Amino acid sequence: AMGVLTEIAEEVGHLKREPIPVSEIVVGLQCGGSDGMSGITANPALGAAVDILAGVGGIGILSETTEIYGAEHLLAYRAASPEIAAKLDGFVKWWEEHTAKHGASIDNNPSPGNKRGGLTTILEKSLGAVAKGGQTPLNGVFGYAEKVSGHGLVFMDTPGYDPVSATGQVAGGANVIVFTTGRGSCFGCRPTPSIKVATNSTMYHQMEEDMDVNCGVIASGEKTIAGMGREIFELIIETASGRKTKSEAFGYGDNEFVPWHLGATL
Repeated sequence: AMGVLTEIAEEVGHLKREPIPVSEIVVGLQCGGSDGMSGITANPALGAAVDILAGVGGIGILSETTEIYGAEHLLAYRAASPEIAAKLDGFVKWWEEHTAKHGASIDNNPSPGNKRGGLTTILEKSLGAVAKGGQTPLNGVFGYAEKVSGHGLVFMDTPGYDPVSATGQVAGGANVIVFTTGRGSCFGCRPTPSIKVATNSTMYHQMEEDMDVNCGVIASGEKTIAGMGREIFELIIETASGRKTKSEAFGYGDNEFVPWHLGATL
């Protein structure tokens, strides 16, 4: 293993930045510390950005299978083929069986923080989570950390735990992460930069040093979902072009590389 890592390190050491088309951008879509505004402001705005990205040939990766539970039919309806819809349904069924096997339930969600933020059921949370995918067709479904391909919106099967989910997206090819939060997650990511999007203005101003975008202005009527979607899309391009996100400036991300471990770990 060390030999392989040494070879990779040597190869990476010779890499240089070079211009690429926008169609090469692959965005991992994440949300954490969601609140009652997530499905009203930040997530739909991110979805609008994904629609723009899909229109120029890029890829948006929606994930967190346990957090689309109850709204998966909305994605299946948009699937580009029956096979894609069936694959998505298969992953949802696996999670139902996996949780039941351990005496749990997928709908044992949202978290206490989500509830304090105004979410009461997994269905409310899932409707907001699906909104990150915009309105574009679902063009592919992939297993955890599987290399994604094609263009437009795709889905990757991952747990709902943000670091594990984002790690799978990065392994699958995501070169930018966009992370929406209403409660104020301090998530960061390496080596992929993470753009943090606040759902409400109160939290944004309390954590402005760690938030890149304030979608609370949608709720106040100052800006529209479409307008904020365009701003997020442009920030994605700027970030891919070298602009540091606030979490990058803080050096966040060293502890957020968390591959998915299935089964007991001794």
